Amino acid sequence: MRDIVSIPFSGGESLIIACDNSGAIGMKEGDLVRVPYDIVSYYAFRVAAMECMAAGGDIISVVLNNFCGNDPWNQLVTGIEKGLNELRLKDVQITGTTESNFQLLQSAVGLLVIGKKSINQTEEILFSPQLNFAVIGLPLVGNEVIEQADHVAPLSLFKSISELENIIIWPVGSRGILFELNQMFLNVDFNSDMVSTDIDIMKSAGPSTCFIVAYHDKDEEKLKDIAIGLFHSIKINIG
Repeated sequence: MRDIVSIPFSGGESLIIACDNSGAIGMKEGDLVRVPYDIVSYYAFRVAAMECMAAGGDIISVVLNNFCGNDPWNQLVTGIEKGLNELRLKDVQITGTTESNFQLLQSAVGLLVIGKKSINQTEEILFSPQLNFAVIGLPLVGNEVIEQADHVAPLSLFKSISELENIIIWPVGSRGILFELNQMFLNVDFNSDMVSTDIDIMKSAGPSTCFIVAYHDKDEEKLKDIAIGLFHSIKINIG
């Protein structure tokens, strides 16, 4: 299952709510990863946005919970706006709040992305031997995200692939590629011996620096052309 909540409401639609958070990442002295706050919020946004879009949601609002202090607020909003611009989304409302009564020793941010989708879109995915698999981007975490930015799958690329027909798309989070493969399908359990690829399927992908695609033979060249060097094939043998 995805890291989202789906809430049906009248009119044949449902709300899709996805979230992400980060801690000890920012510009405070006690932070373990030192990066500007627009980068912190950008990567928190991309995680929740990718989860929302992968579940079929059209993003309508972003909610920011800021525990970094008053001063970083504008930078945090700038990072969210960067993500929205990459997705070519306009008129998405950003709201939120700041903990201003107490100062934390380390930075912390929580972020919600709210989308809506048609209720009749199916959420059940079944594994089929006719499916091919690939990972777009590399699993990266911490300072690797900044140092190897060329290997991070862009949000714009995720959006482009998510709009292709007959493609299953699934973000990879902190528990790695193998874990996410086992969340995708209801009818099969994968182990590491069943999965062959040139990347580490157990490694954290931090702020969803890569994502899984499942596709049919006829779409492989199209995906490789769109992914521009970020395409990593996965071979699955279920015996």
